[in-house]
Amino acid sequence: MSWDFFVPVCVGDLVKTGGINQYVVQDVVSPKQLPSHLSKFKAALRSKGPLCVLEHFDTGYSVLQHCNSVELGVKEDTLESLIQVVSGLAASLPALLLSTSISAAERKEKLNAVKMSVYLLCKLTETLESDSCRQSIITAPGKGGKKGKAGGEGLLQWDSERERVLQALIQLLQLDIRSLWNLSLVEEEFIRCVTCCCYKLLENPTISHVKSKPTRDGIIHLLGVLIKKYNHLLGASVRVIQLLQHFEQLSSVFAQAVSVWSTEYGVRGIIGEVIREIGQKSSEELAREGSGVKAFASFLSELGTLVPELIIPNISVLITHLEGESHAMRVAVCELLGEILVRVLCGDGLDESGKADRDRFFDTLQEHLHDTHSHVRARVLQVYTRIVNSKALPLCRYSEVMELAVGRLMDKSINAVKSAIQLLAAFIAHNPYSCKLSSADLKKPLEKETAKLKEMKEKLEGKAPVAVIKASELWAAMEPELLVTVRTELEPTSETEKEQQQEEEDGGDRDVEEDKEEENDRATAVKIAQYLRVNKYRNAVRLCIRAHTCFPESEMFASLSTLTPETLMYTLALIFKGSDEDTSELSQNLPPTPQKEAEKEGEEGELKKQEMLVQYLRDTETFALQVERAISVINSMLYWKTTSVVQEAVQFCVTVCEFSVANSVSGVRKMLPLVWSTDAAIKDAVVQAYRRLYLNPQGDTVRMKAQTLVDSLSELMVDASLGTIQCLEEIVQEFFGSSSNLQITVVQVLWERFTGKRETSGLHRRAAVLLLGMAARAEREVVLSNLDTLCSVALGEKVTEDFLLARDAVITICSITDHVRQSKDAPFRLPQDHQLFTCLTQAVAEGVVMEDPYWQSFMEQAVRLIYFLAESPDQLCSRLLQRSSRLLLDQISEGGEINKDVGQTQDGSQESGEQGEQVNCVCLAQLLALSGCVAFWQVSHLERSVSAELRRRRGETEEREEKEKGPSSKAKQAANESAMEEELGLIGASAEDTEAELIRKICETELLAEENLLSAFLPLLVRVCSSPGRYSHPQLTTAACLALSQYMMISPSVCEENIRLMFTVLERSTFPVVRANGIIALGDLTVRFPNILEPWTQNLYARLSDEVPSVRQTAVTVLTQLVLKDVLKVKGQVSEVAVLLIDPEPHITSLALNFFNELASKDNAIYNLLPDIISRLSDPERGMTSEDFNTIMKQLFSYITKERQTESLVEKLCQRFRTAKTERQWCDLAMSLSLLSMCERGFKRLQECWECYSDKLTEPGVYQPLLSIMAKLRRGAKPQFKAQVDDFEKRLTAVHTRGLENVESPEMDEENQRQGGSPEKTVTHTPLPARGRARTKRGQAKPSVSSRGDESFVTPRKTRKAKKPVITFSSDEDEEEDEEDAVMAESETPKVTTPIARTSRRARLRN
Repeated sequence: MSWDFFVPVCVGDLVKTGGINQYVVQDVVSPKQLPSHLSKFKAALRSKGPLCVLEHFDTGYSVLQHCNSVELGVKEDTLESLIQVVSGLAASLPALLLSTSISAAERKEKLNAVKMSVYLLCKLTETLESDSCRQSIITAPGKGGKKGKAGGEGLLQWDSERERVLQALIQLLQLDIRSLWNLSLVEEEFIRCVTCCCYKLLENPTISHVKSKPTRDGIIHLLGVLIKKYNHLLGASVRVIQLLQHFEQLSSVFAQAVSVWSTEYGVRGIIGEVIREIGQKSSEELAREGSGVKAFASFLSELGTLVPELIIPNISVLITHLEGESHAMRVAVCELLGEILVRVLCGDGLDESGKADRDRFFDTLQEHLHDTHSHVRARVLQVYTRIVNSKALPLCRYSEVMELAVGRLMDKSINAVKSAIQLLAAFIAHNPYSCKLSSADLKKPLEKETAKLKEMKEKLEGKAPVAVIKASELWAAMEPELLVTVRTELEPTSETEKEQQQEEEDGGDRDVEEDKEEENDRATAVKIAQYLRVNKYRNAVRLCIRAHTCFPESEMFASLSTLTPETLMYTLALIFKGSDEDTSELSQNLPPTPQKEAEKEGEEGELKKQEMLVQYLRDTETFALQVERAISVINSMLYWKTTSVVQEAVQFCVTVCEFSVANSVSGVRKMLPLVWSTDAAIKDAVVQAYRRLYLNPQGDTVRMKAQTLVDSLSELMVDASLGTIQCLEEIVQEFFGSSSNLQITVVQVLWERFTGKRETSGLHRRAAVLLLGMAARAEREVVLSNLDTLCSVALGEKVTEDFLLARDAVITICSITDHVRQSKDAPFRLPQDHQLFTCLTQAVAEGVVMEDPYWQSFMEQAVRLIYFLAESPDQLCSRLLQRSSRLLLDQISEGGEINKDVGQTQDGSQESGEQGEQVNCVCLAQLLALSGCVAFWQVSHLERSVSAELRRRRGETEEREEKEKGPSSKAKQAANESAMEEELGLIGASAEDTEAELIRKICETELLAEENLLSAFLPLLVRVCSSPGRYSHPQLTTAACLALSQYMMISPSVCEENIRLMFTVLERSTFPVVRANGIIALGDLTVRFPNILEPWTQNLYARLSDEVPSVRQTAVTVLTQLVLKDVLKVKGQVSEVAVLLIDPEPHITSLALNFFNELASKDNAIYNLLPDIISRLSDPERGMTSEDFNTIMKQLFSYITKERQTESLVEKLCQRFRTAKTERQWCDLAMSLSLLSMCERGFKRLQECWECYSDKLTEPGVYQPLLSIMAKLRRGAKPQFKAQVDDFEKRLTAVHTRGLENVESPEMDEENQRQGGSPEKTVTHTPLPARGRARTKRGQAKPSVSSRGDESFVTPRKTRKAKKPVITFSSDEDEEEDEEDAVMAESETPKVTTPIARTSRRARLRN
């Protein structure tokens, strides 16, 4: 073969004349002739094998040239043939490559065949891929999701063929075909041909889908072979970056590819190259649109999850992006660090380098918890959640990260808050401390162990020497004396001394010899040092001299070979100072070595244990404090408006409760009212949370499960409020409605607890009986069949010992009544002589003459039950009142207890008519409370039960009459249908009105008739309430006022007679509880008799400024309900509610804020009230500070959002400048104007009203707010409008600095003309109050008081008020006839100004 095939850059290059021995296509076959030539190609393939491509290359090339015009079948046949050629070459080449005797011609032939077949296959694959993508776009699913027929078939076929192409190429390129090339250098064009095909396939939009997984894996492995064997590493890294920039969906594909190349193919350098390319991208480059920053970020995150350990060497390149502007890259790097920390840098087996990296990465993550972008903060919190869940967070960082997470709960971003809640839940779920203990429980153990640690440290310090003197200092002190001894020993003066010295030397020599047998030179040196320490210098010197002779080879005594004072002193100094550490150690350890060491080690070990214990307790206390802080913050989030945050908070409360964290029940209880939420998602979350916590108990048997369930529900109900119990009832009623074995067993356990068969506390007995009441709502027989048991246990002989249990038992029995169950059948009632009513009346009557604080709550429930369940309850209660009164009279006549608390309260002929008898104030208060309760429920019984029964009976009668008459003729029915309906409607209306009139007549004439027992108590109630001087006992006054208000509910006449007295008590009572009760009662009376109470509205609002917070709270709650339900008209008195926005009590402030939030939902309500509120609050007589005024107005003006409202308010507030008299009022008006969100129309209105405020601009308090308005208008304004604002600001400044008189000059006239008119014309624009004012435009609010424009907003003149007479309370010495002075005078009684129409009963029922 004389020619070589060179892979062309362009397809058309092959038809051009090439170089020497370069293959050129000779014949480009036309599309019509292609099928026949293709048949020859197939035949040659079958006969000659894969080398036939050398002869038939032109046929394949012709298909490429005419790819747009040839049929799909021709392309598919060509593709099939080329796959067979490549597969054939892959099968035949291994034997050839292993052969050592391959000729050059044969090698060239095989090489040309490989290059030709691969070239044709890759180019045809690219062509078919382009056709496939184009066809998928054209035949995209339209209406009904159907695809084009032909395109769909072709596309489906290509999906399966694509995998075969890739497998054939992989089989061929996996062989070591590099030996076919000279010097094994594969030409770059050949590699590029294959890689371009791979990258073309990767551009398919569906490549990341699950169905494309085989194709995706094939491409990854083919590229892996090219990278490993054919030096495609740099090219691959560049193409990865390029494709990521343009195809975001490839991020996960390339992450998988890079991980495969680096692990399976061992090309780890690819990770470094790709990461380096991404790391070198500048912030400016990433900020540009189409930079692929999202794809890069996603790629890094995916890669981190696959091969985090291989990224660590290159992480420093990516860290620079944390300082960049792209938040997506910051997120990706933080997630990468998180994966590394979770999967690589975790555990205790890290070396020092690993620990340093780990700490550095954690520091970086903590910094980005305060990132400027909310998305980064949220994702970093999620990264920490994963770290904590994986238990990869070091213990030393728990407290720090926990504190940061609690801080993020205050984040402005909702996503960050949700992520912080999730992180805190993870901390609690995986914490190494004991969460069950609160910080208060941990305080004492911590103090105890800290004191013990301090004591142990002091003990160890006491054993240590107080002062340590260095050996050099001791030597300096002993040196002079020692030198004298040395000289004395070396120079003996007499024979006697010589003999003495000889004897001592002999003795010393013997000692040394004995020592030599047992010890070495080191021990001798230690002994010499010990002699020196105890001042035995002579013994030390002699032993040193003898030691030299005993140990001549010793280095210590080597200098004594020439014995002089200097060498001897040198040796002694060396022994004492030089070896001080060794000798001291030896000398210290010599006598009691093992014992001292053991003791010391034991004490140090105990000290370390104690230090660890104290540190653990400190960490536990810190963690507990942080958990408590987190719980309190997250509990407040349960009522946020954002549904997702509330759901996360609910989930957190569940987690906290499941891990038995201290104070966890508080959140569970707080979220209970959310079962009434209008948001279905929140309601469902709460219901599911309670089911998970309380209604899915764990246990081996049904009995154990039932006991666990009862225990958990009982704990929740202990000390629970009535509202909490109602919410819990809503959740558990579904459970009690099921007839499962667990439900039956739970009811059985509850009865056992209530009856006392199982030992339990009083609180749990009460919880059990309330739970039985909840069960009775679902199944009445649960309580009805055990009514005798309830009576005997809770209402029997021991009822007076526990009125709380009796009260809860009565509440439970109420659950079987028709009022609770809302039944429409015949009323379910029990006879009067039933055991239940016998027990109830006896318990209530006996309790009247007792002083039990819980009797009243029991009595109220008992009377309610009697009216709900008894036949003729009025007779029962009449006998109850008689019996109670008789018992109290008997107590008086028997000389009962004298009230010592309040003084001798004389109760003349109140009951018995006997002067001088004394009555217990508490017992009398209880009797009055009973009478008021009976009066209230008697009215309720008439209007609810009796009225409902009358309607039911009337309905039955009408049905019976219709059946008796039979069906009338259809013709008559059709003719008179409308007339019949109208007649029936009138009949029904008249019947209802008749029934309502009957009930009203009974209330008006019969309930308080002389023969009725209730009438006997009314004079007594009036007497007690009107004479606070005589009857000053708090409980008596409270009960009397409450009972009187209940009597006033009976009829309008009673209400009118006593309304002045009630308001007198409301204003002048010294007891806050009486004033609070009075507000509630008067609120109810306002609903019942609105016409009577309407003139007294001002007195109700006056309680908003009461000095006691509880009274103010009650007042704002009641008035909120009355106003929002349209019972009270919204007038200027609402300014009193506005003042509560700055109340020192946070709870009252939140109630006032809620009032205005609800009021703002009513159309234009706050807008209509604002001018009047401003006038009242800026009144100098009120004395409100400007700071408080600004705070209130800022909140109120936040509700003004409509442009028309803003424009109208600008005009109205400007007009107020005319009537404002003080500088303070001017400043308040100007400040109010500045709080409006001014628009262009509002600015024009401000210009038009120039005359109203221009003369006040010299005041800084007026000028500065108007300047701030100009600054707001200038922001983002158009140039033309901005110029107008600037001109107006100059005008304001000129008047402020020079005065109005000096500014209104010809220059200003010119300016006015420039603005479009003469000065006179400008003045005419100023809106002045006029009678014939134009009508309000559509959409603007009408004036709230009159239709006379702004006259309704003019500050009213002060009117001379009638002087109120001084009221003196009666005292014990006052005369009987002076006792009525405590009531308001007739002149103080407000007159009816606006009658409120009373709707018919039928209309009210319909509403």
